[in-house]
Amino acid sequence: MGEDKILYGGPEPPLIDASSKSLGEVVLKKLSANGNDVMFIDGVSDSKLTRTQIRQQVIRLAKSLSSVFNIKEGDVIGLCSENRLEFPVVVLAAFCLGATIAPLNITYTDREFNHAINLSRPKLIFASRTVIKRAIKISQQNAFVQKVILIDTESSEMGKHFKSKLTISYTELVCSVKIEECSQFVCRPVNMKNNVALVLCSSGTTGLPKGVELTQYNVLIGTSQLDATVTQATTFLGRLSILMVIPCFHAYGLLTMVGMSVCGAEIVFLPKFEEHLFLRTIQTYKTNTAFLVPPLLLFLAKSPLVDKYDVSSLVVIGCGAAPLSKDISDAVKARLNIFALRQGYGMSEMTLSVLAQTDGFDKVGSVGTLRPGTYGKVIDPETGKALGPNQRGEMCFKGSPIMRGYIRNETATKQTIDADGWLHTGDIGYYDDDHEWFIVDRLKELIKYKGFQVPPAEIEAILLTHPDINDAAVIGVPDENAGELPFAFVVRKPKSNLTEKDVIDFVAKTASPAKRLHGGVKFINAIPKNPTGKILRRVLRDDVTKKPKSKL
Repeated sequence: MGEDKILYGGPEPPLIDASSKSLGEVVLKKLSANGNDVMFIDGVSDSKLTRTQIRQQVIRLAKSLSSVFNIKEGDVIGLCSENRLEFPVVVLAAFCLGATIAPLNITYTDREFNHAINLSRPKLIFASRTVIKRAIKISQQNAFVQKVILIDTESSEMGKHFKSKLTISYTELVCSVKIEECSQFVCRPVNMKNNVALVLCSSGTTGLPKGVELTQYNVLIGTSQLDATVTQATTFLGRLSILMVIPCFHAYGLLTMVGMSVCGAEIVFLPKFEEHLFLRTIQTYKTNTAFLVPPLLLFLAKSPLVDKYDVSSLVVIGCGAAPLSKDISDAVKARLNIFALRQGYGMSEMTLSVLAQTDGFDKVGSVGTLRPGTYGKVIDPETGKALGPNQRGEMCFKGSPIMRGYIRNETATKQTIDADGWLHTGDIGYYDDDHEWFIVDRLKELIKYKGFQVPPAEIEAILLTHPDINDAAVIGVPDENAGELPFAFVVRKPKSNLTEKDVIDFVAKTASPAKRLHGGVKFINAIPKNPTGKILRRVLRDDVTKKPKSKL
């Protein structure tokens, strides 16, 4: 640590491939090695793709997108799907063309879907059957969307289920290019430090999500950091087989999937968490590694179903997206004989993770130390002055993982990244004398529900559209299963007969599942606010902890 109280994670790791002119070129080179190795497995259908097959599909799709739609650098491709084998193909094909992928949450309502695509303005949207009708409906309202591509298993699905001039088939696109044409494909060179690889929706405290721009270089640095970890794990485990149940439309799932697959891991996909399927998949494929969130670890710690399956292959777990309690961590390690359960800290704006536990730096409650190539400091939120060890303040980070900015939102970018390049997280924490970091609170008021970030302001905006509501405030209340539950304080209009159920149902009609009022509703006479009108959420939290609350 320097005299200016700035910590450094050490030199950046060597790039996984310093000679390549694009992230797509890196991907294709990596896929050329060990071509017969299985790379992706569908845990539901047992379909498998080798590295050679993935490489062929990526090139065929890239060539088709280029020739049919003239997709090139600067173009955006939306992708709305559950975890499935086609998901990484679309992502990697876009990288090969220098195009941008904008993942879309499959639980989005019409309103949220429309907002998200207006952030990134995709030329094409790939959508699975789960969401194809919504994708078509909203795309018809936005002229910048040229086509919606149905991610289908069979091309005949198109005619059976979805008749729209706006829609074509994924299978049709891939099959329009012959396998023998793959050898002639060359990735387009790009400036990796400027080329935007991903636009991720990141929740803020002021309402609807913002679009986080991550460059090809951001992704390459993140992948390079994982490379040494994968090599070490493979040496220890013999093979690295990862269970991927975290949604790939989420930053955690997407960046983990891209990094781990490029580094040579085998990945078993599940479209969603279902108790028996989750356990059966570990048993069947002998997966030894999983990236999870605290609610899934709670399930592993307490569910009697776990004893009915052989999950002894699982020995390494990574946990992120929300805090994990010591009790749950200890219970999982003891019950499953886990060798390593590592936590980390990050956000979409920092290409996922800037802090991670490693051997010797895994104290109870910590989120580890700085990753290589990253600087960190803790500042006084009022003065901006850098603080020393064991002093609590706002955590700030700087380095190669930091996003380019928020798409088409210079004001929000400047509010988050200061003139010296420091990204202000809005999280309160500290580092100890050993430079391990601890999270203690949040300046930002995001609610962490099952790993999803829920902005209270967005729910409050919905509530205020109700004709019988004068004012409202939303907070997160602690919950062992979900982390936090959205809970609303509501001021009814005089003589209103509005009930708690009415309020809960009203929000449910407009918001996606994570943003619904799972914690309940309480009616009060006035929302406590400071002189400038800011909601005093601490006062509301105290009210919840002192008095019984309604629950859904």
